[in-house]
Amino acid sequence: MKGWYGHLYDDFPFELFSVSHLVMIGILIIGGILLFIFRNYIQMRSCIFRSVFFLVLLGLEAMYHYWMHKDGLWDASIMLPFHLCSISLILCLLLLITKWELVFQVVYFIGIIGALMAIVTPELFLGYPHFRYFHFFVTHILIIWTCLYFVLVHQYKPTKKGLFLAFIFLNSSATLAWIVNRLIGSNYMFLAYKPANGSLLDYLGPYPDYLLVLELVALLLFFVLLIPFQMERRRQRRRN
Repeated sequence: MKGWYGHLYDDFPFELFSVSHLVMIGILIIGGILLFIFRNYIQMRSCIFRSVFFLVLLGLEAMYHYWMHKDGLWDASIMLPFHLCSISLILCLLLLITKWELVFQVVYFIGIIGALMAIVTPELFLGYPHFRYFHFFVTHILIIWTCLYFVLVHQYKPTKKGLFLAFIFLNSSATLAWIVNRLIGSNYMFLAYKPANGSLLDYLGPYPDYLLVLELVALLLFFVLLIPFQMERRRQRRRN
């Protein structure tokens, strides 16, 4: 199948910070604002919103795997769910079904950081209006929106315990991804080398030094995501 669901890469070039890229960044921001403004309305219809989020995430991911399979391009070295955002997507699906707060504590930190980095500096080789362009951006945006949805609508709050749990989960996932990389020659979680496209990893030093720096940066960003909630808890203690 050619066209928007084919593999003619030259027909759909992606350019970093082009209009089509900035539009998706804008949708991410505007959607987050709308989640905040209409949080009470969404709460009354939370089952519908969770169902839509779940079906869109699952449907797009299934279409992505079929897109690779139909032309014989599905390969274990690139398609297994060992990238951070693939793991976050699975956790979001589980969270949307179960509303399990423990899952929220993990995906809030790793999902937002990983998806935001991917949206700002995507490893993407197909642009608008190709299917892969929509799959990439919509799934990453929905990972962030799912986290914001549970904060704004269901009043879930990340904690220090959740931060360290997320950090342990991140390192456990990285260890598993490293083992898989060694076994099949893949580059899951970019533990073997940096992505081909320019990314934020380019500012963290050469391989393998950037892996240690990335650990520190991840922990710092986790704390940044926690700060607003820690400040709110302190304000509540003062009032009480």
